[in-house]
Amino acid sequence: MKKFKKAMALTLSLAMGLSLVACGKDEKKEETTTEATTTEAKEEETEEATGDDAETTEAAELDLSNDGKVLNIAVWNSEFAERMRDFYPGYEVNDKDAPLDGGKIGDITVNFIQTSNQDNAYQNKLDQDLAKNSSAADDEKIDIFLVEADYALKYVDSPYTADVMSFGLTDAELANQFDYTKDIVTDASGVLKGVSWQACSAMLIYNRAIAKEVLGSDDPAEVQKAVKDWDAYNETAATMKDSNYKMSSTVNDTFRVFSNNVTTPWVVDDTVKVDDNLKKWAEMSKEQVEAGETETYDLWSADWSKPMFKNPGDVFCYFGPAWFFAFSLQQDGAEGTIAEDGGWGVCPGPQPFYWGGTWICATPDTDNPALVGDIMRQMTTNDEVMMNIATGASDCVNNQNVLAELAADDSLGGIATIGGQNPYADLLESAKTVDMSNITAYDQGCNEEFQKAMKAYFEGKSTKDEAIEAFYKAVKEKYPELKTE
Repeated sequence: MKKFKKAMALTLSLAMGLSLVACGKDEKKEETTTEATTTEAKEEETEEATGDDAETTEAAELDLSNDGKVLNIAVWNSEFAERMRDFYPGYEVNDKDAPLDGGKIGDITVNFIQTSNQDNAYQNKLDQDLAKNSSAADDEKIDIFLVEADYALKYVDSPYTADVMSFGLTDAELANQFDYTKDIVTDASGVLKGVSWQACSAMLIYNRAIAKEVLGSDDPAEVQKAVKDWDAYNETAATMKDSNYKMSSTVNDTFRVFSNNVTTPWVVDDTVKVDDNLKKWAEMSKEQVEAGETETYDLWSADWSKPMFKNPGDVFCYFGPAWFFAFSLQQDGAEGTIAEDGGWGVCPGPQPFYWGGTWICATPDTDNPALVGDIMRQMTTNDEVMMNIATGASDCVNNQNVLAELAADDSLGGIATIGGQNPYADLLESAKTVDMSNITAYDQGCNEEFQKAMKAYFEGKSTKDEAIEAFYKAVKEKYPELKTE
């Protein structure tokens, strides 16, 4: 793998009181100094970007005192705080066991502002904070905030997100990232408003012991034959039921596969529409619930996750991306679990899909432009940091070169949770197929409310039509500006 060169050294220098030029917000510098540093930066950028081993470009140095004293980062969970703690060079965490407690980068205090993502709480709090951000005191301004795919466009197409290039990033630095991870955070004018360290292509995750017992093999190629499409998947579900196993823990395990393969967005011309593929999911789910092949548990509930840790388990498969391996299957570091024994395996499943992803966005009001730019650069474009995230956190990183290297070397790409299997070749190819053309700013609310409404149908408490009407009502309450079919 090509190694980054000067960027890391500069970051370590930043931790001792220096920083990198990340955008042109230091307008009070003397004109001669600005011209000199700009010329130097451009010369170095050209030299490295055209070299055979070009990776990231070196930026000119700037006194860190031009940045603010506090870096405020809005998040909904501890994931990014953990990534910063474990992989951002020069970051000194206050408490390694409590990453949300923040830390220091040089003389700058890092402060995480957490709000739960459930029921739009994170977005609601973020909306309030961003609306007053420009008039807030410097130490209280939100500098960075994270977004998910389901609502990224809401913020991308707003004045609350800054152009990534204004922080010094270049097209050359972003060249190895997957197009979909850039498309989702590009506004209507073609301006890139965020960056991500993740590529969240996903797979079917199966219980190896159950596969051996029922299918005769836990080899990924053999298991894939049993779930190669939805007809095969449903046949295997019946076979699993005959052997006293559930095919999945809940109907909601398959939802993302269907919702990622729709032909129309949730909202068209301000009108909410239910795509035919989501109706297919509802019908398949209804049949499986009635057949006793799955349940109707909510995602993230204790009943849903219990089979992940039960050893031996009684659920054949889940669906998820690489973050699922560590964040879900190894939750709380439970001992004696299937994951601890390497008892899971992965295969592509019935259809390619993705699930989630986290994007780093910055506000145009930030008083920490140099630090913001360096965080974006190091955490999403630095090959060495990307490799460390992949091998240290079992994540699928947003870097095609690094994923290709992982796929070619099982000593790097093998993951203990899934029996040492190397999933990166499949994840790499799947990520290349992700199509974000049908996303809208309303996806989180629509996805959540559709699953909630359909639960009554699956459990026999309403008809399908009644469930859809309940969905429309819930969406109208959440998004009054929308119409329904």
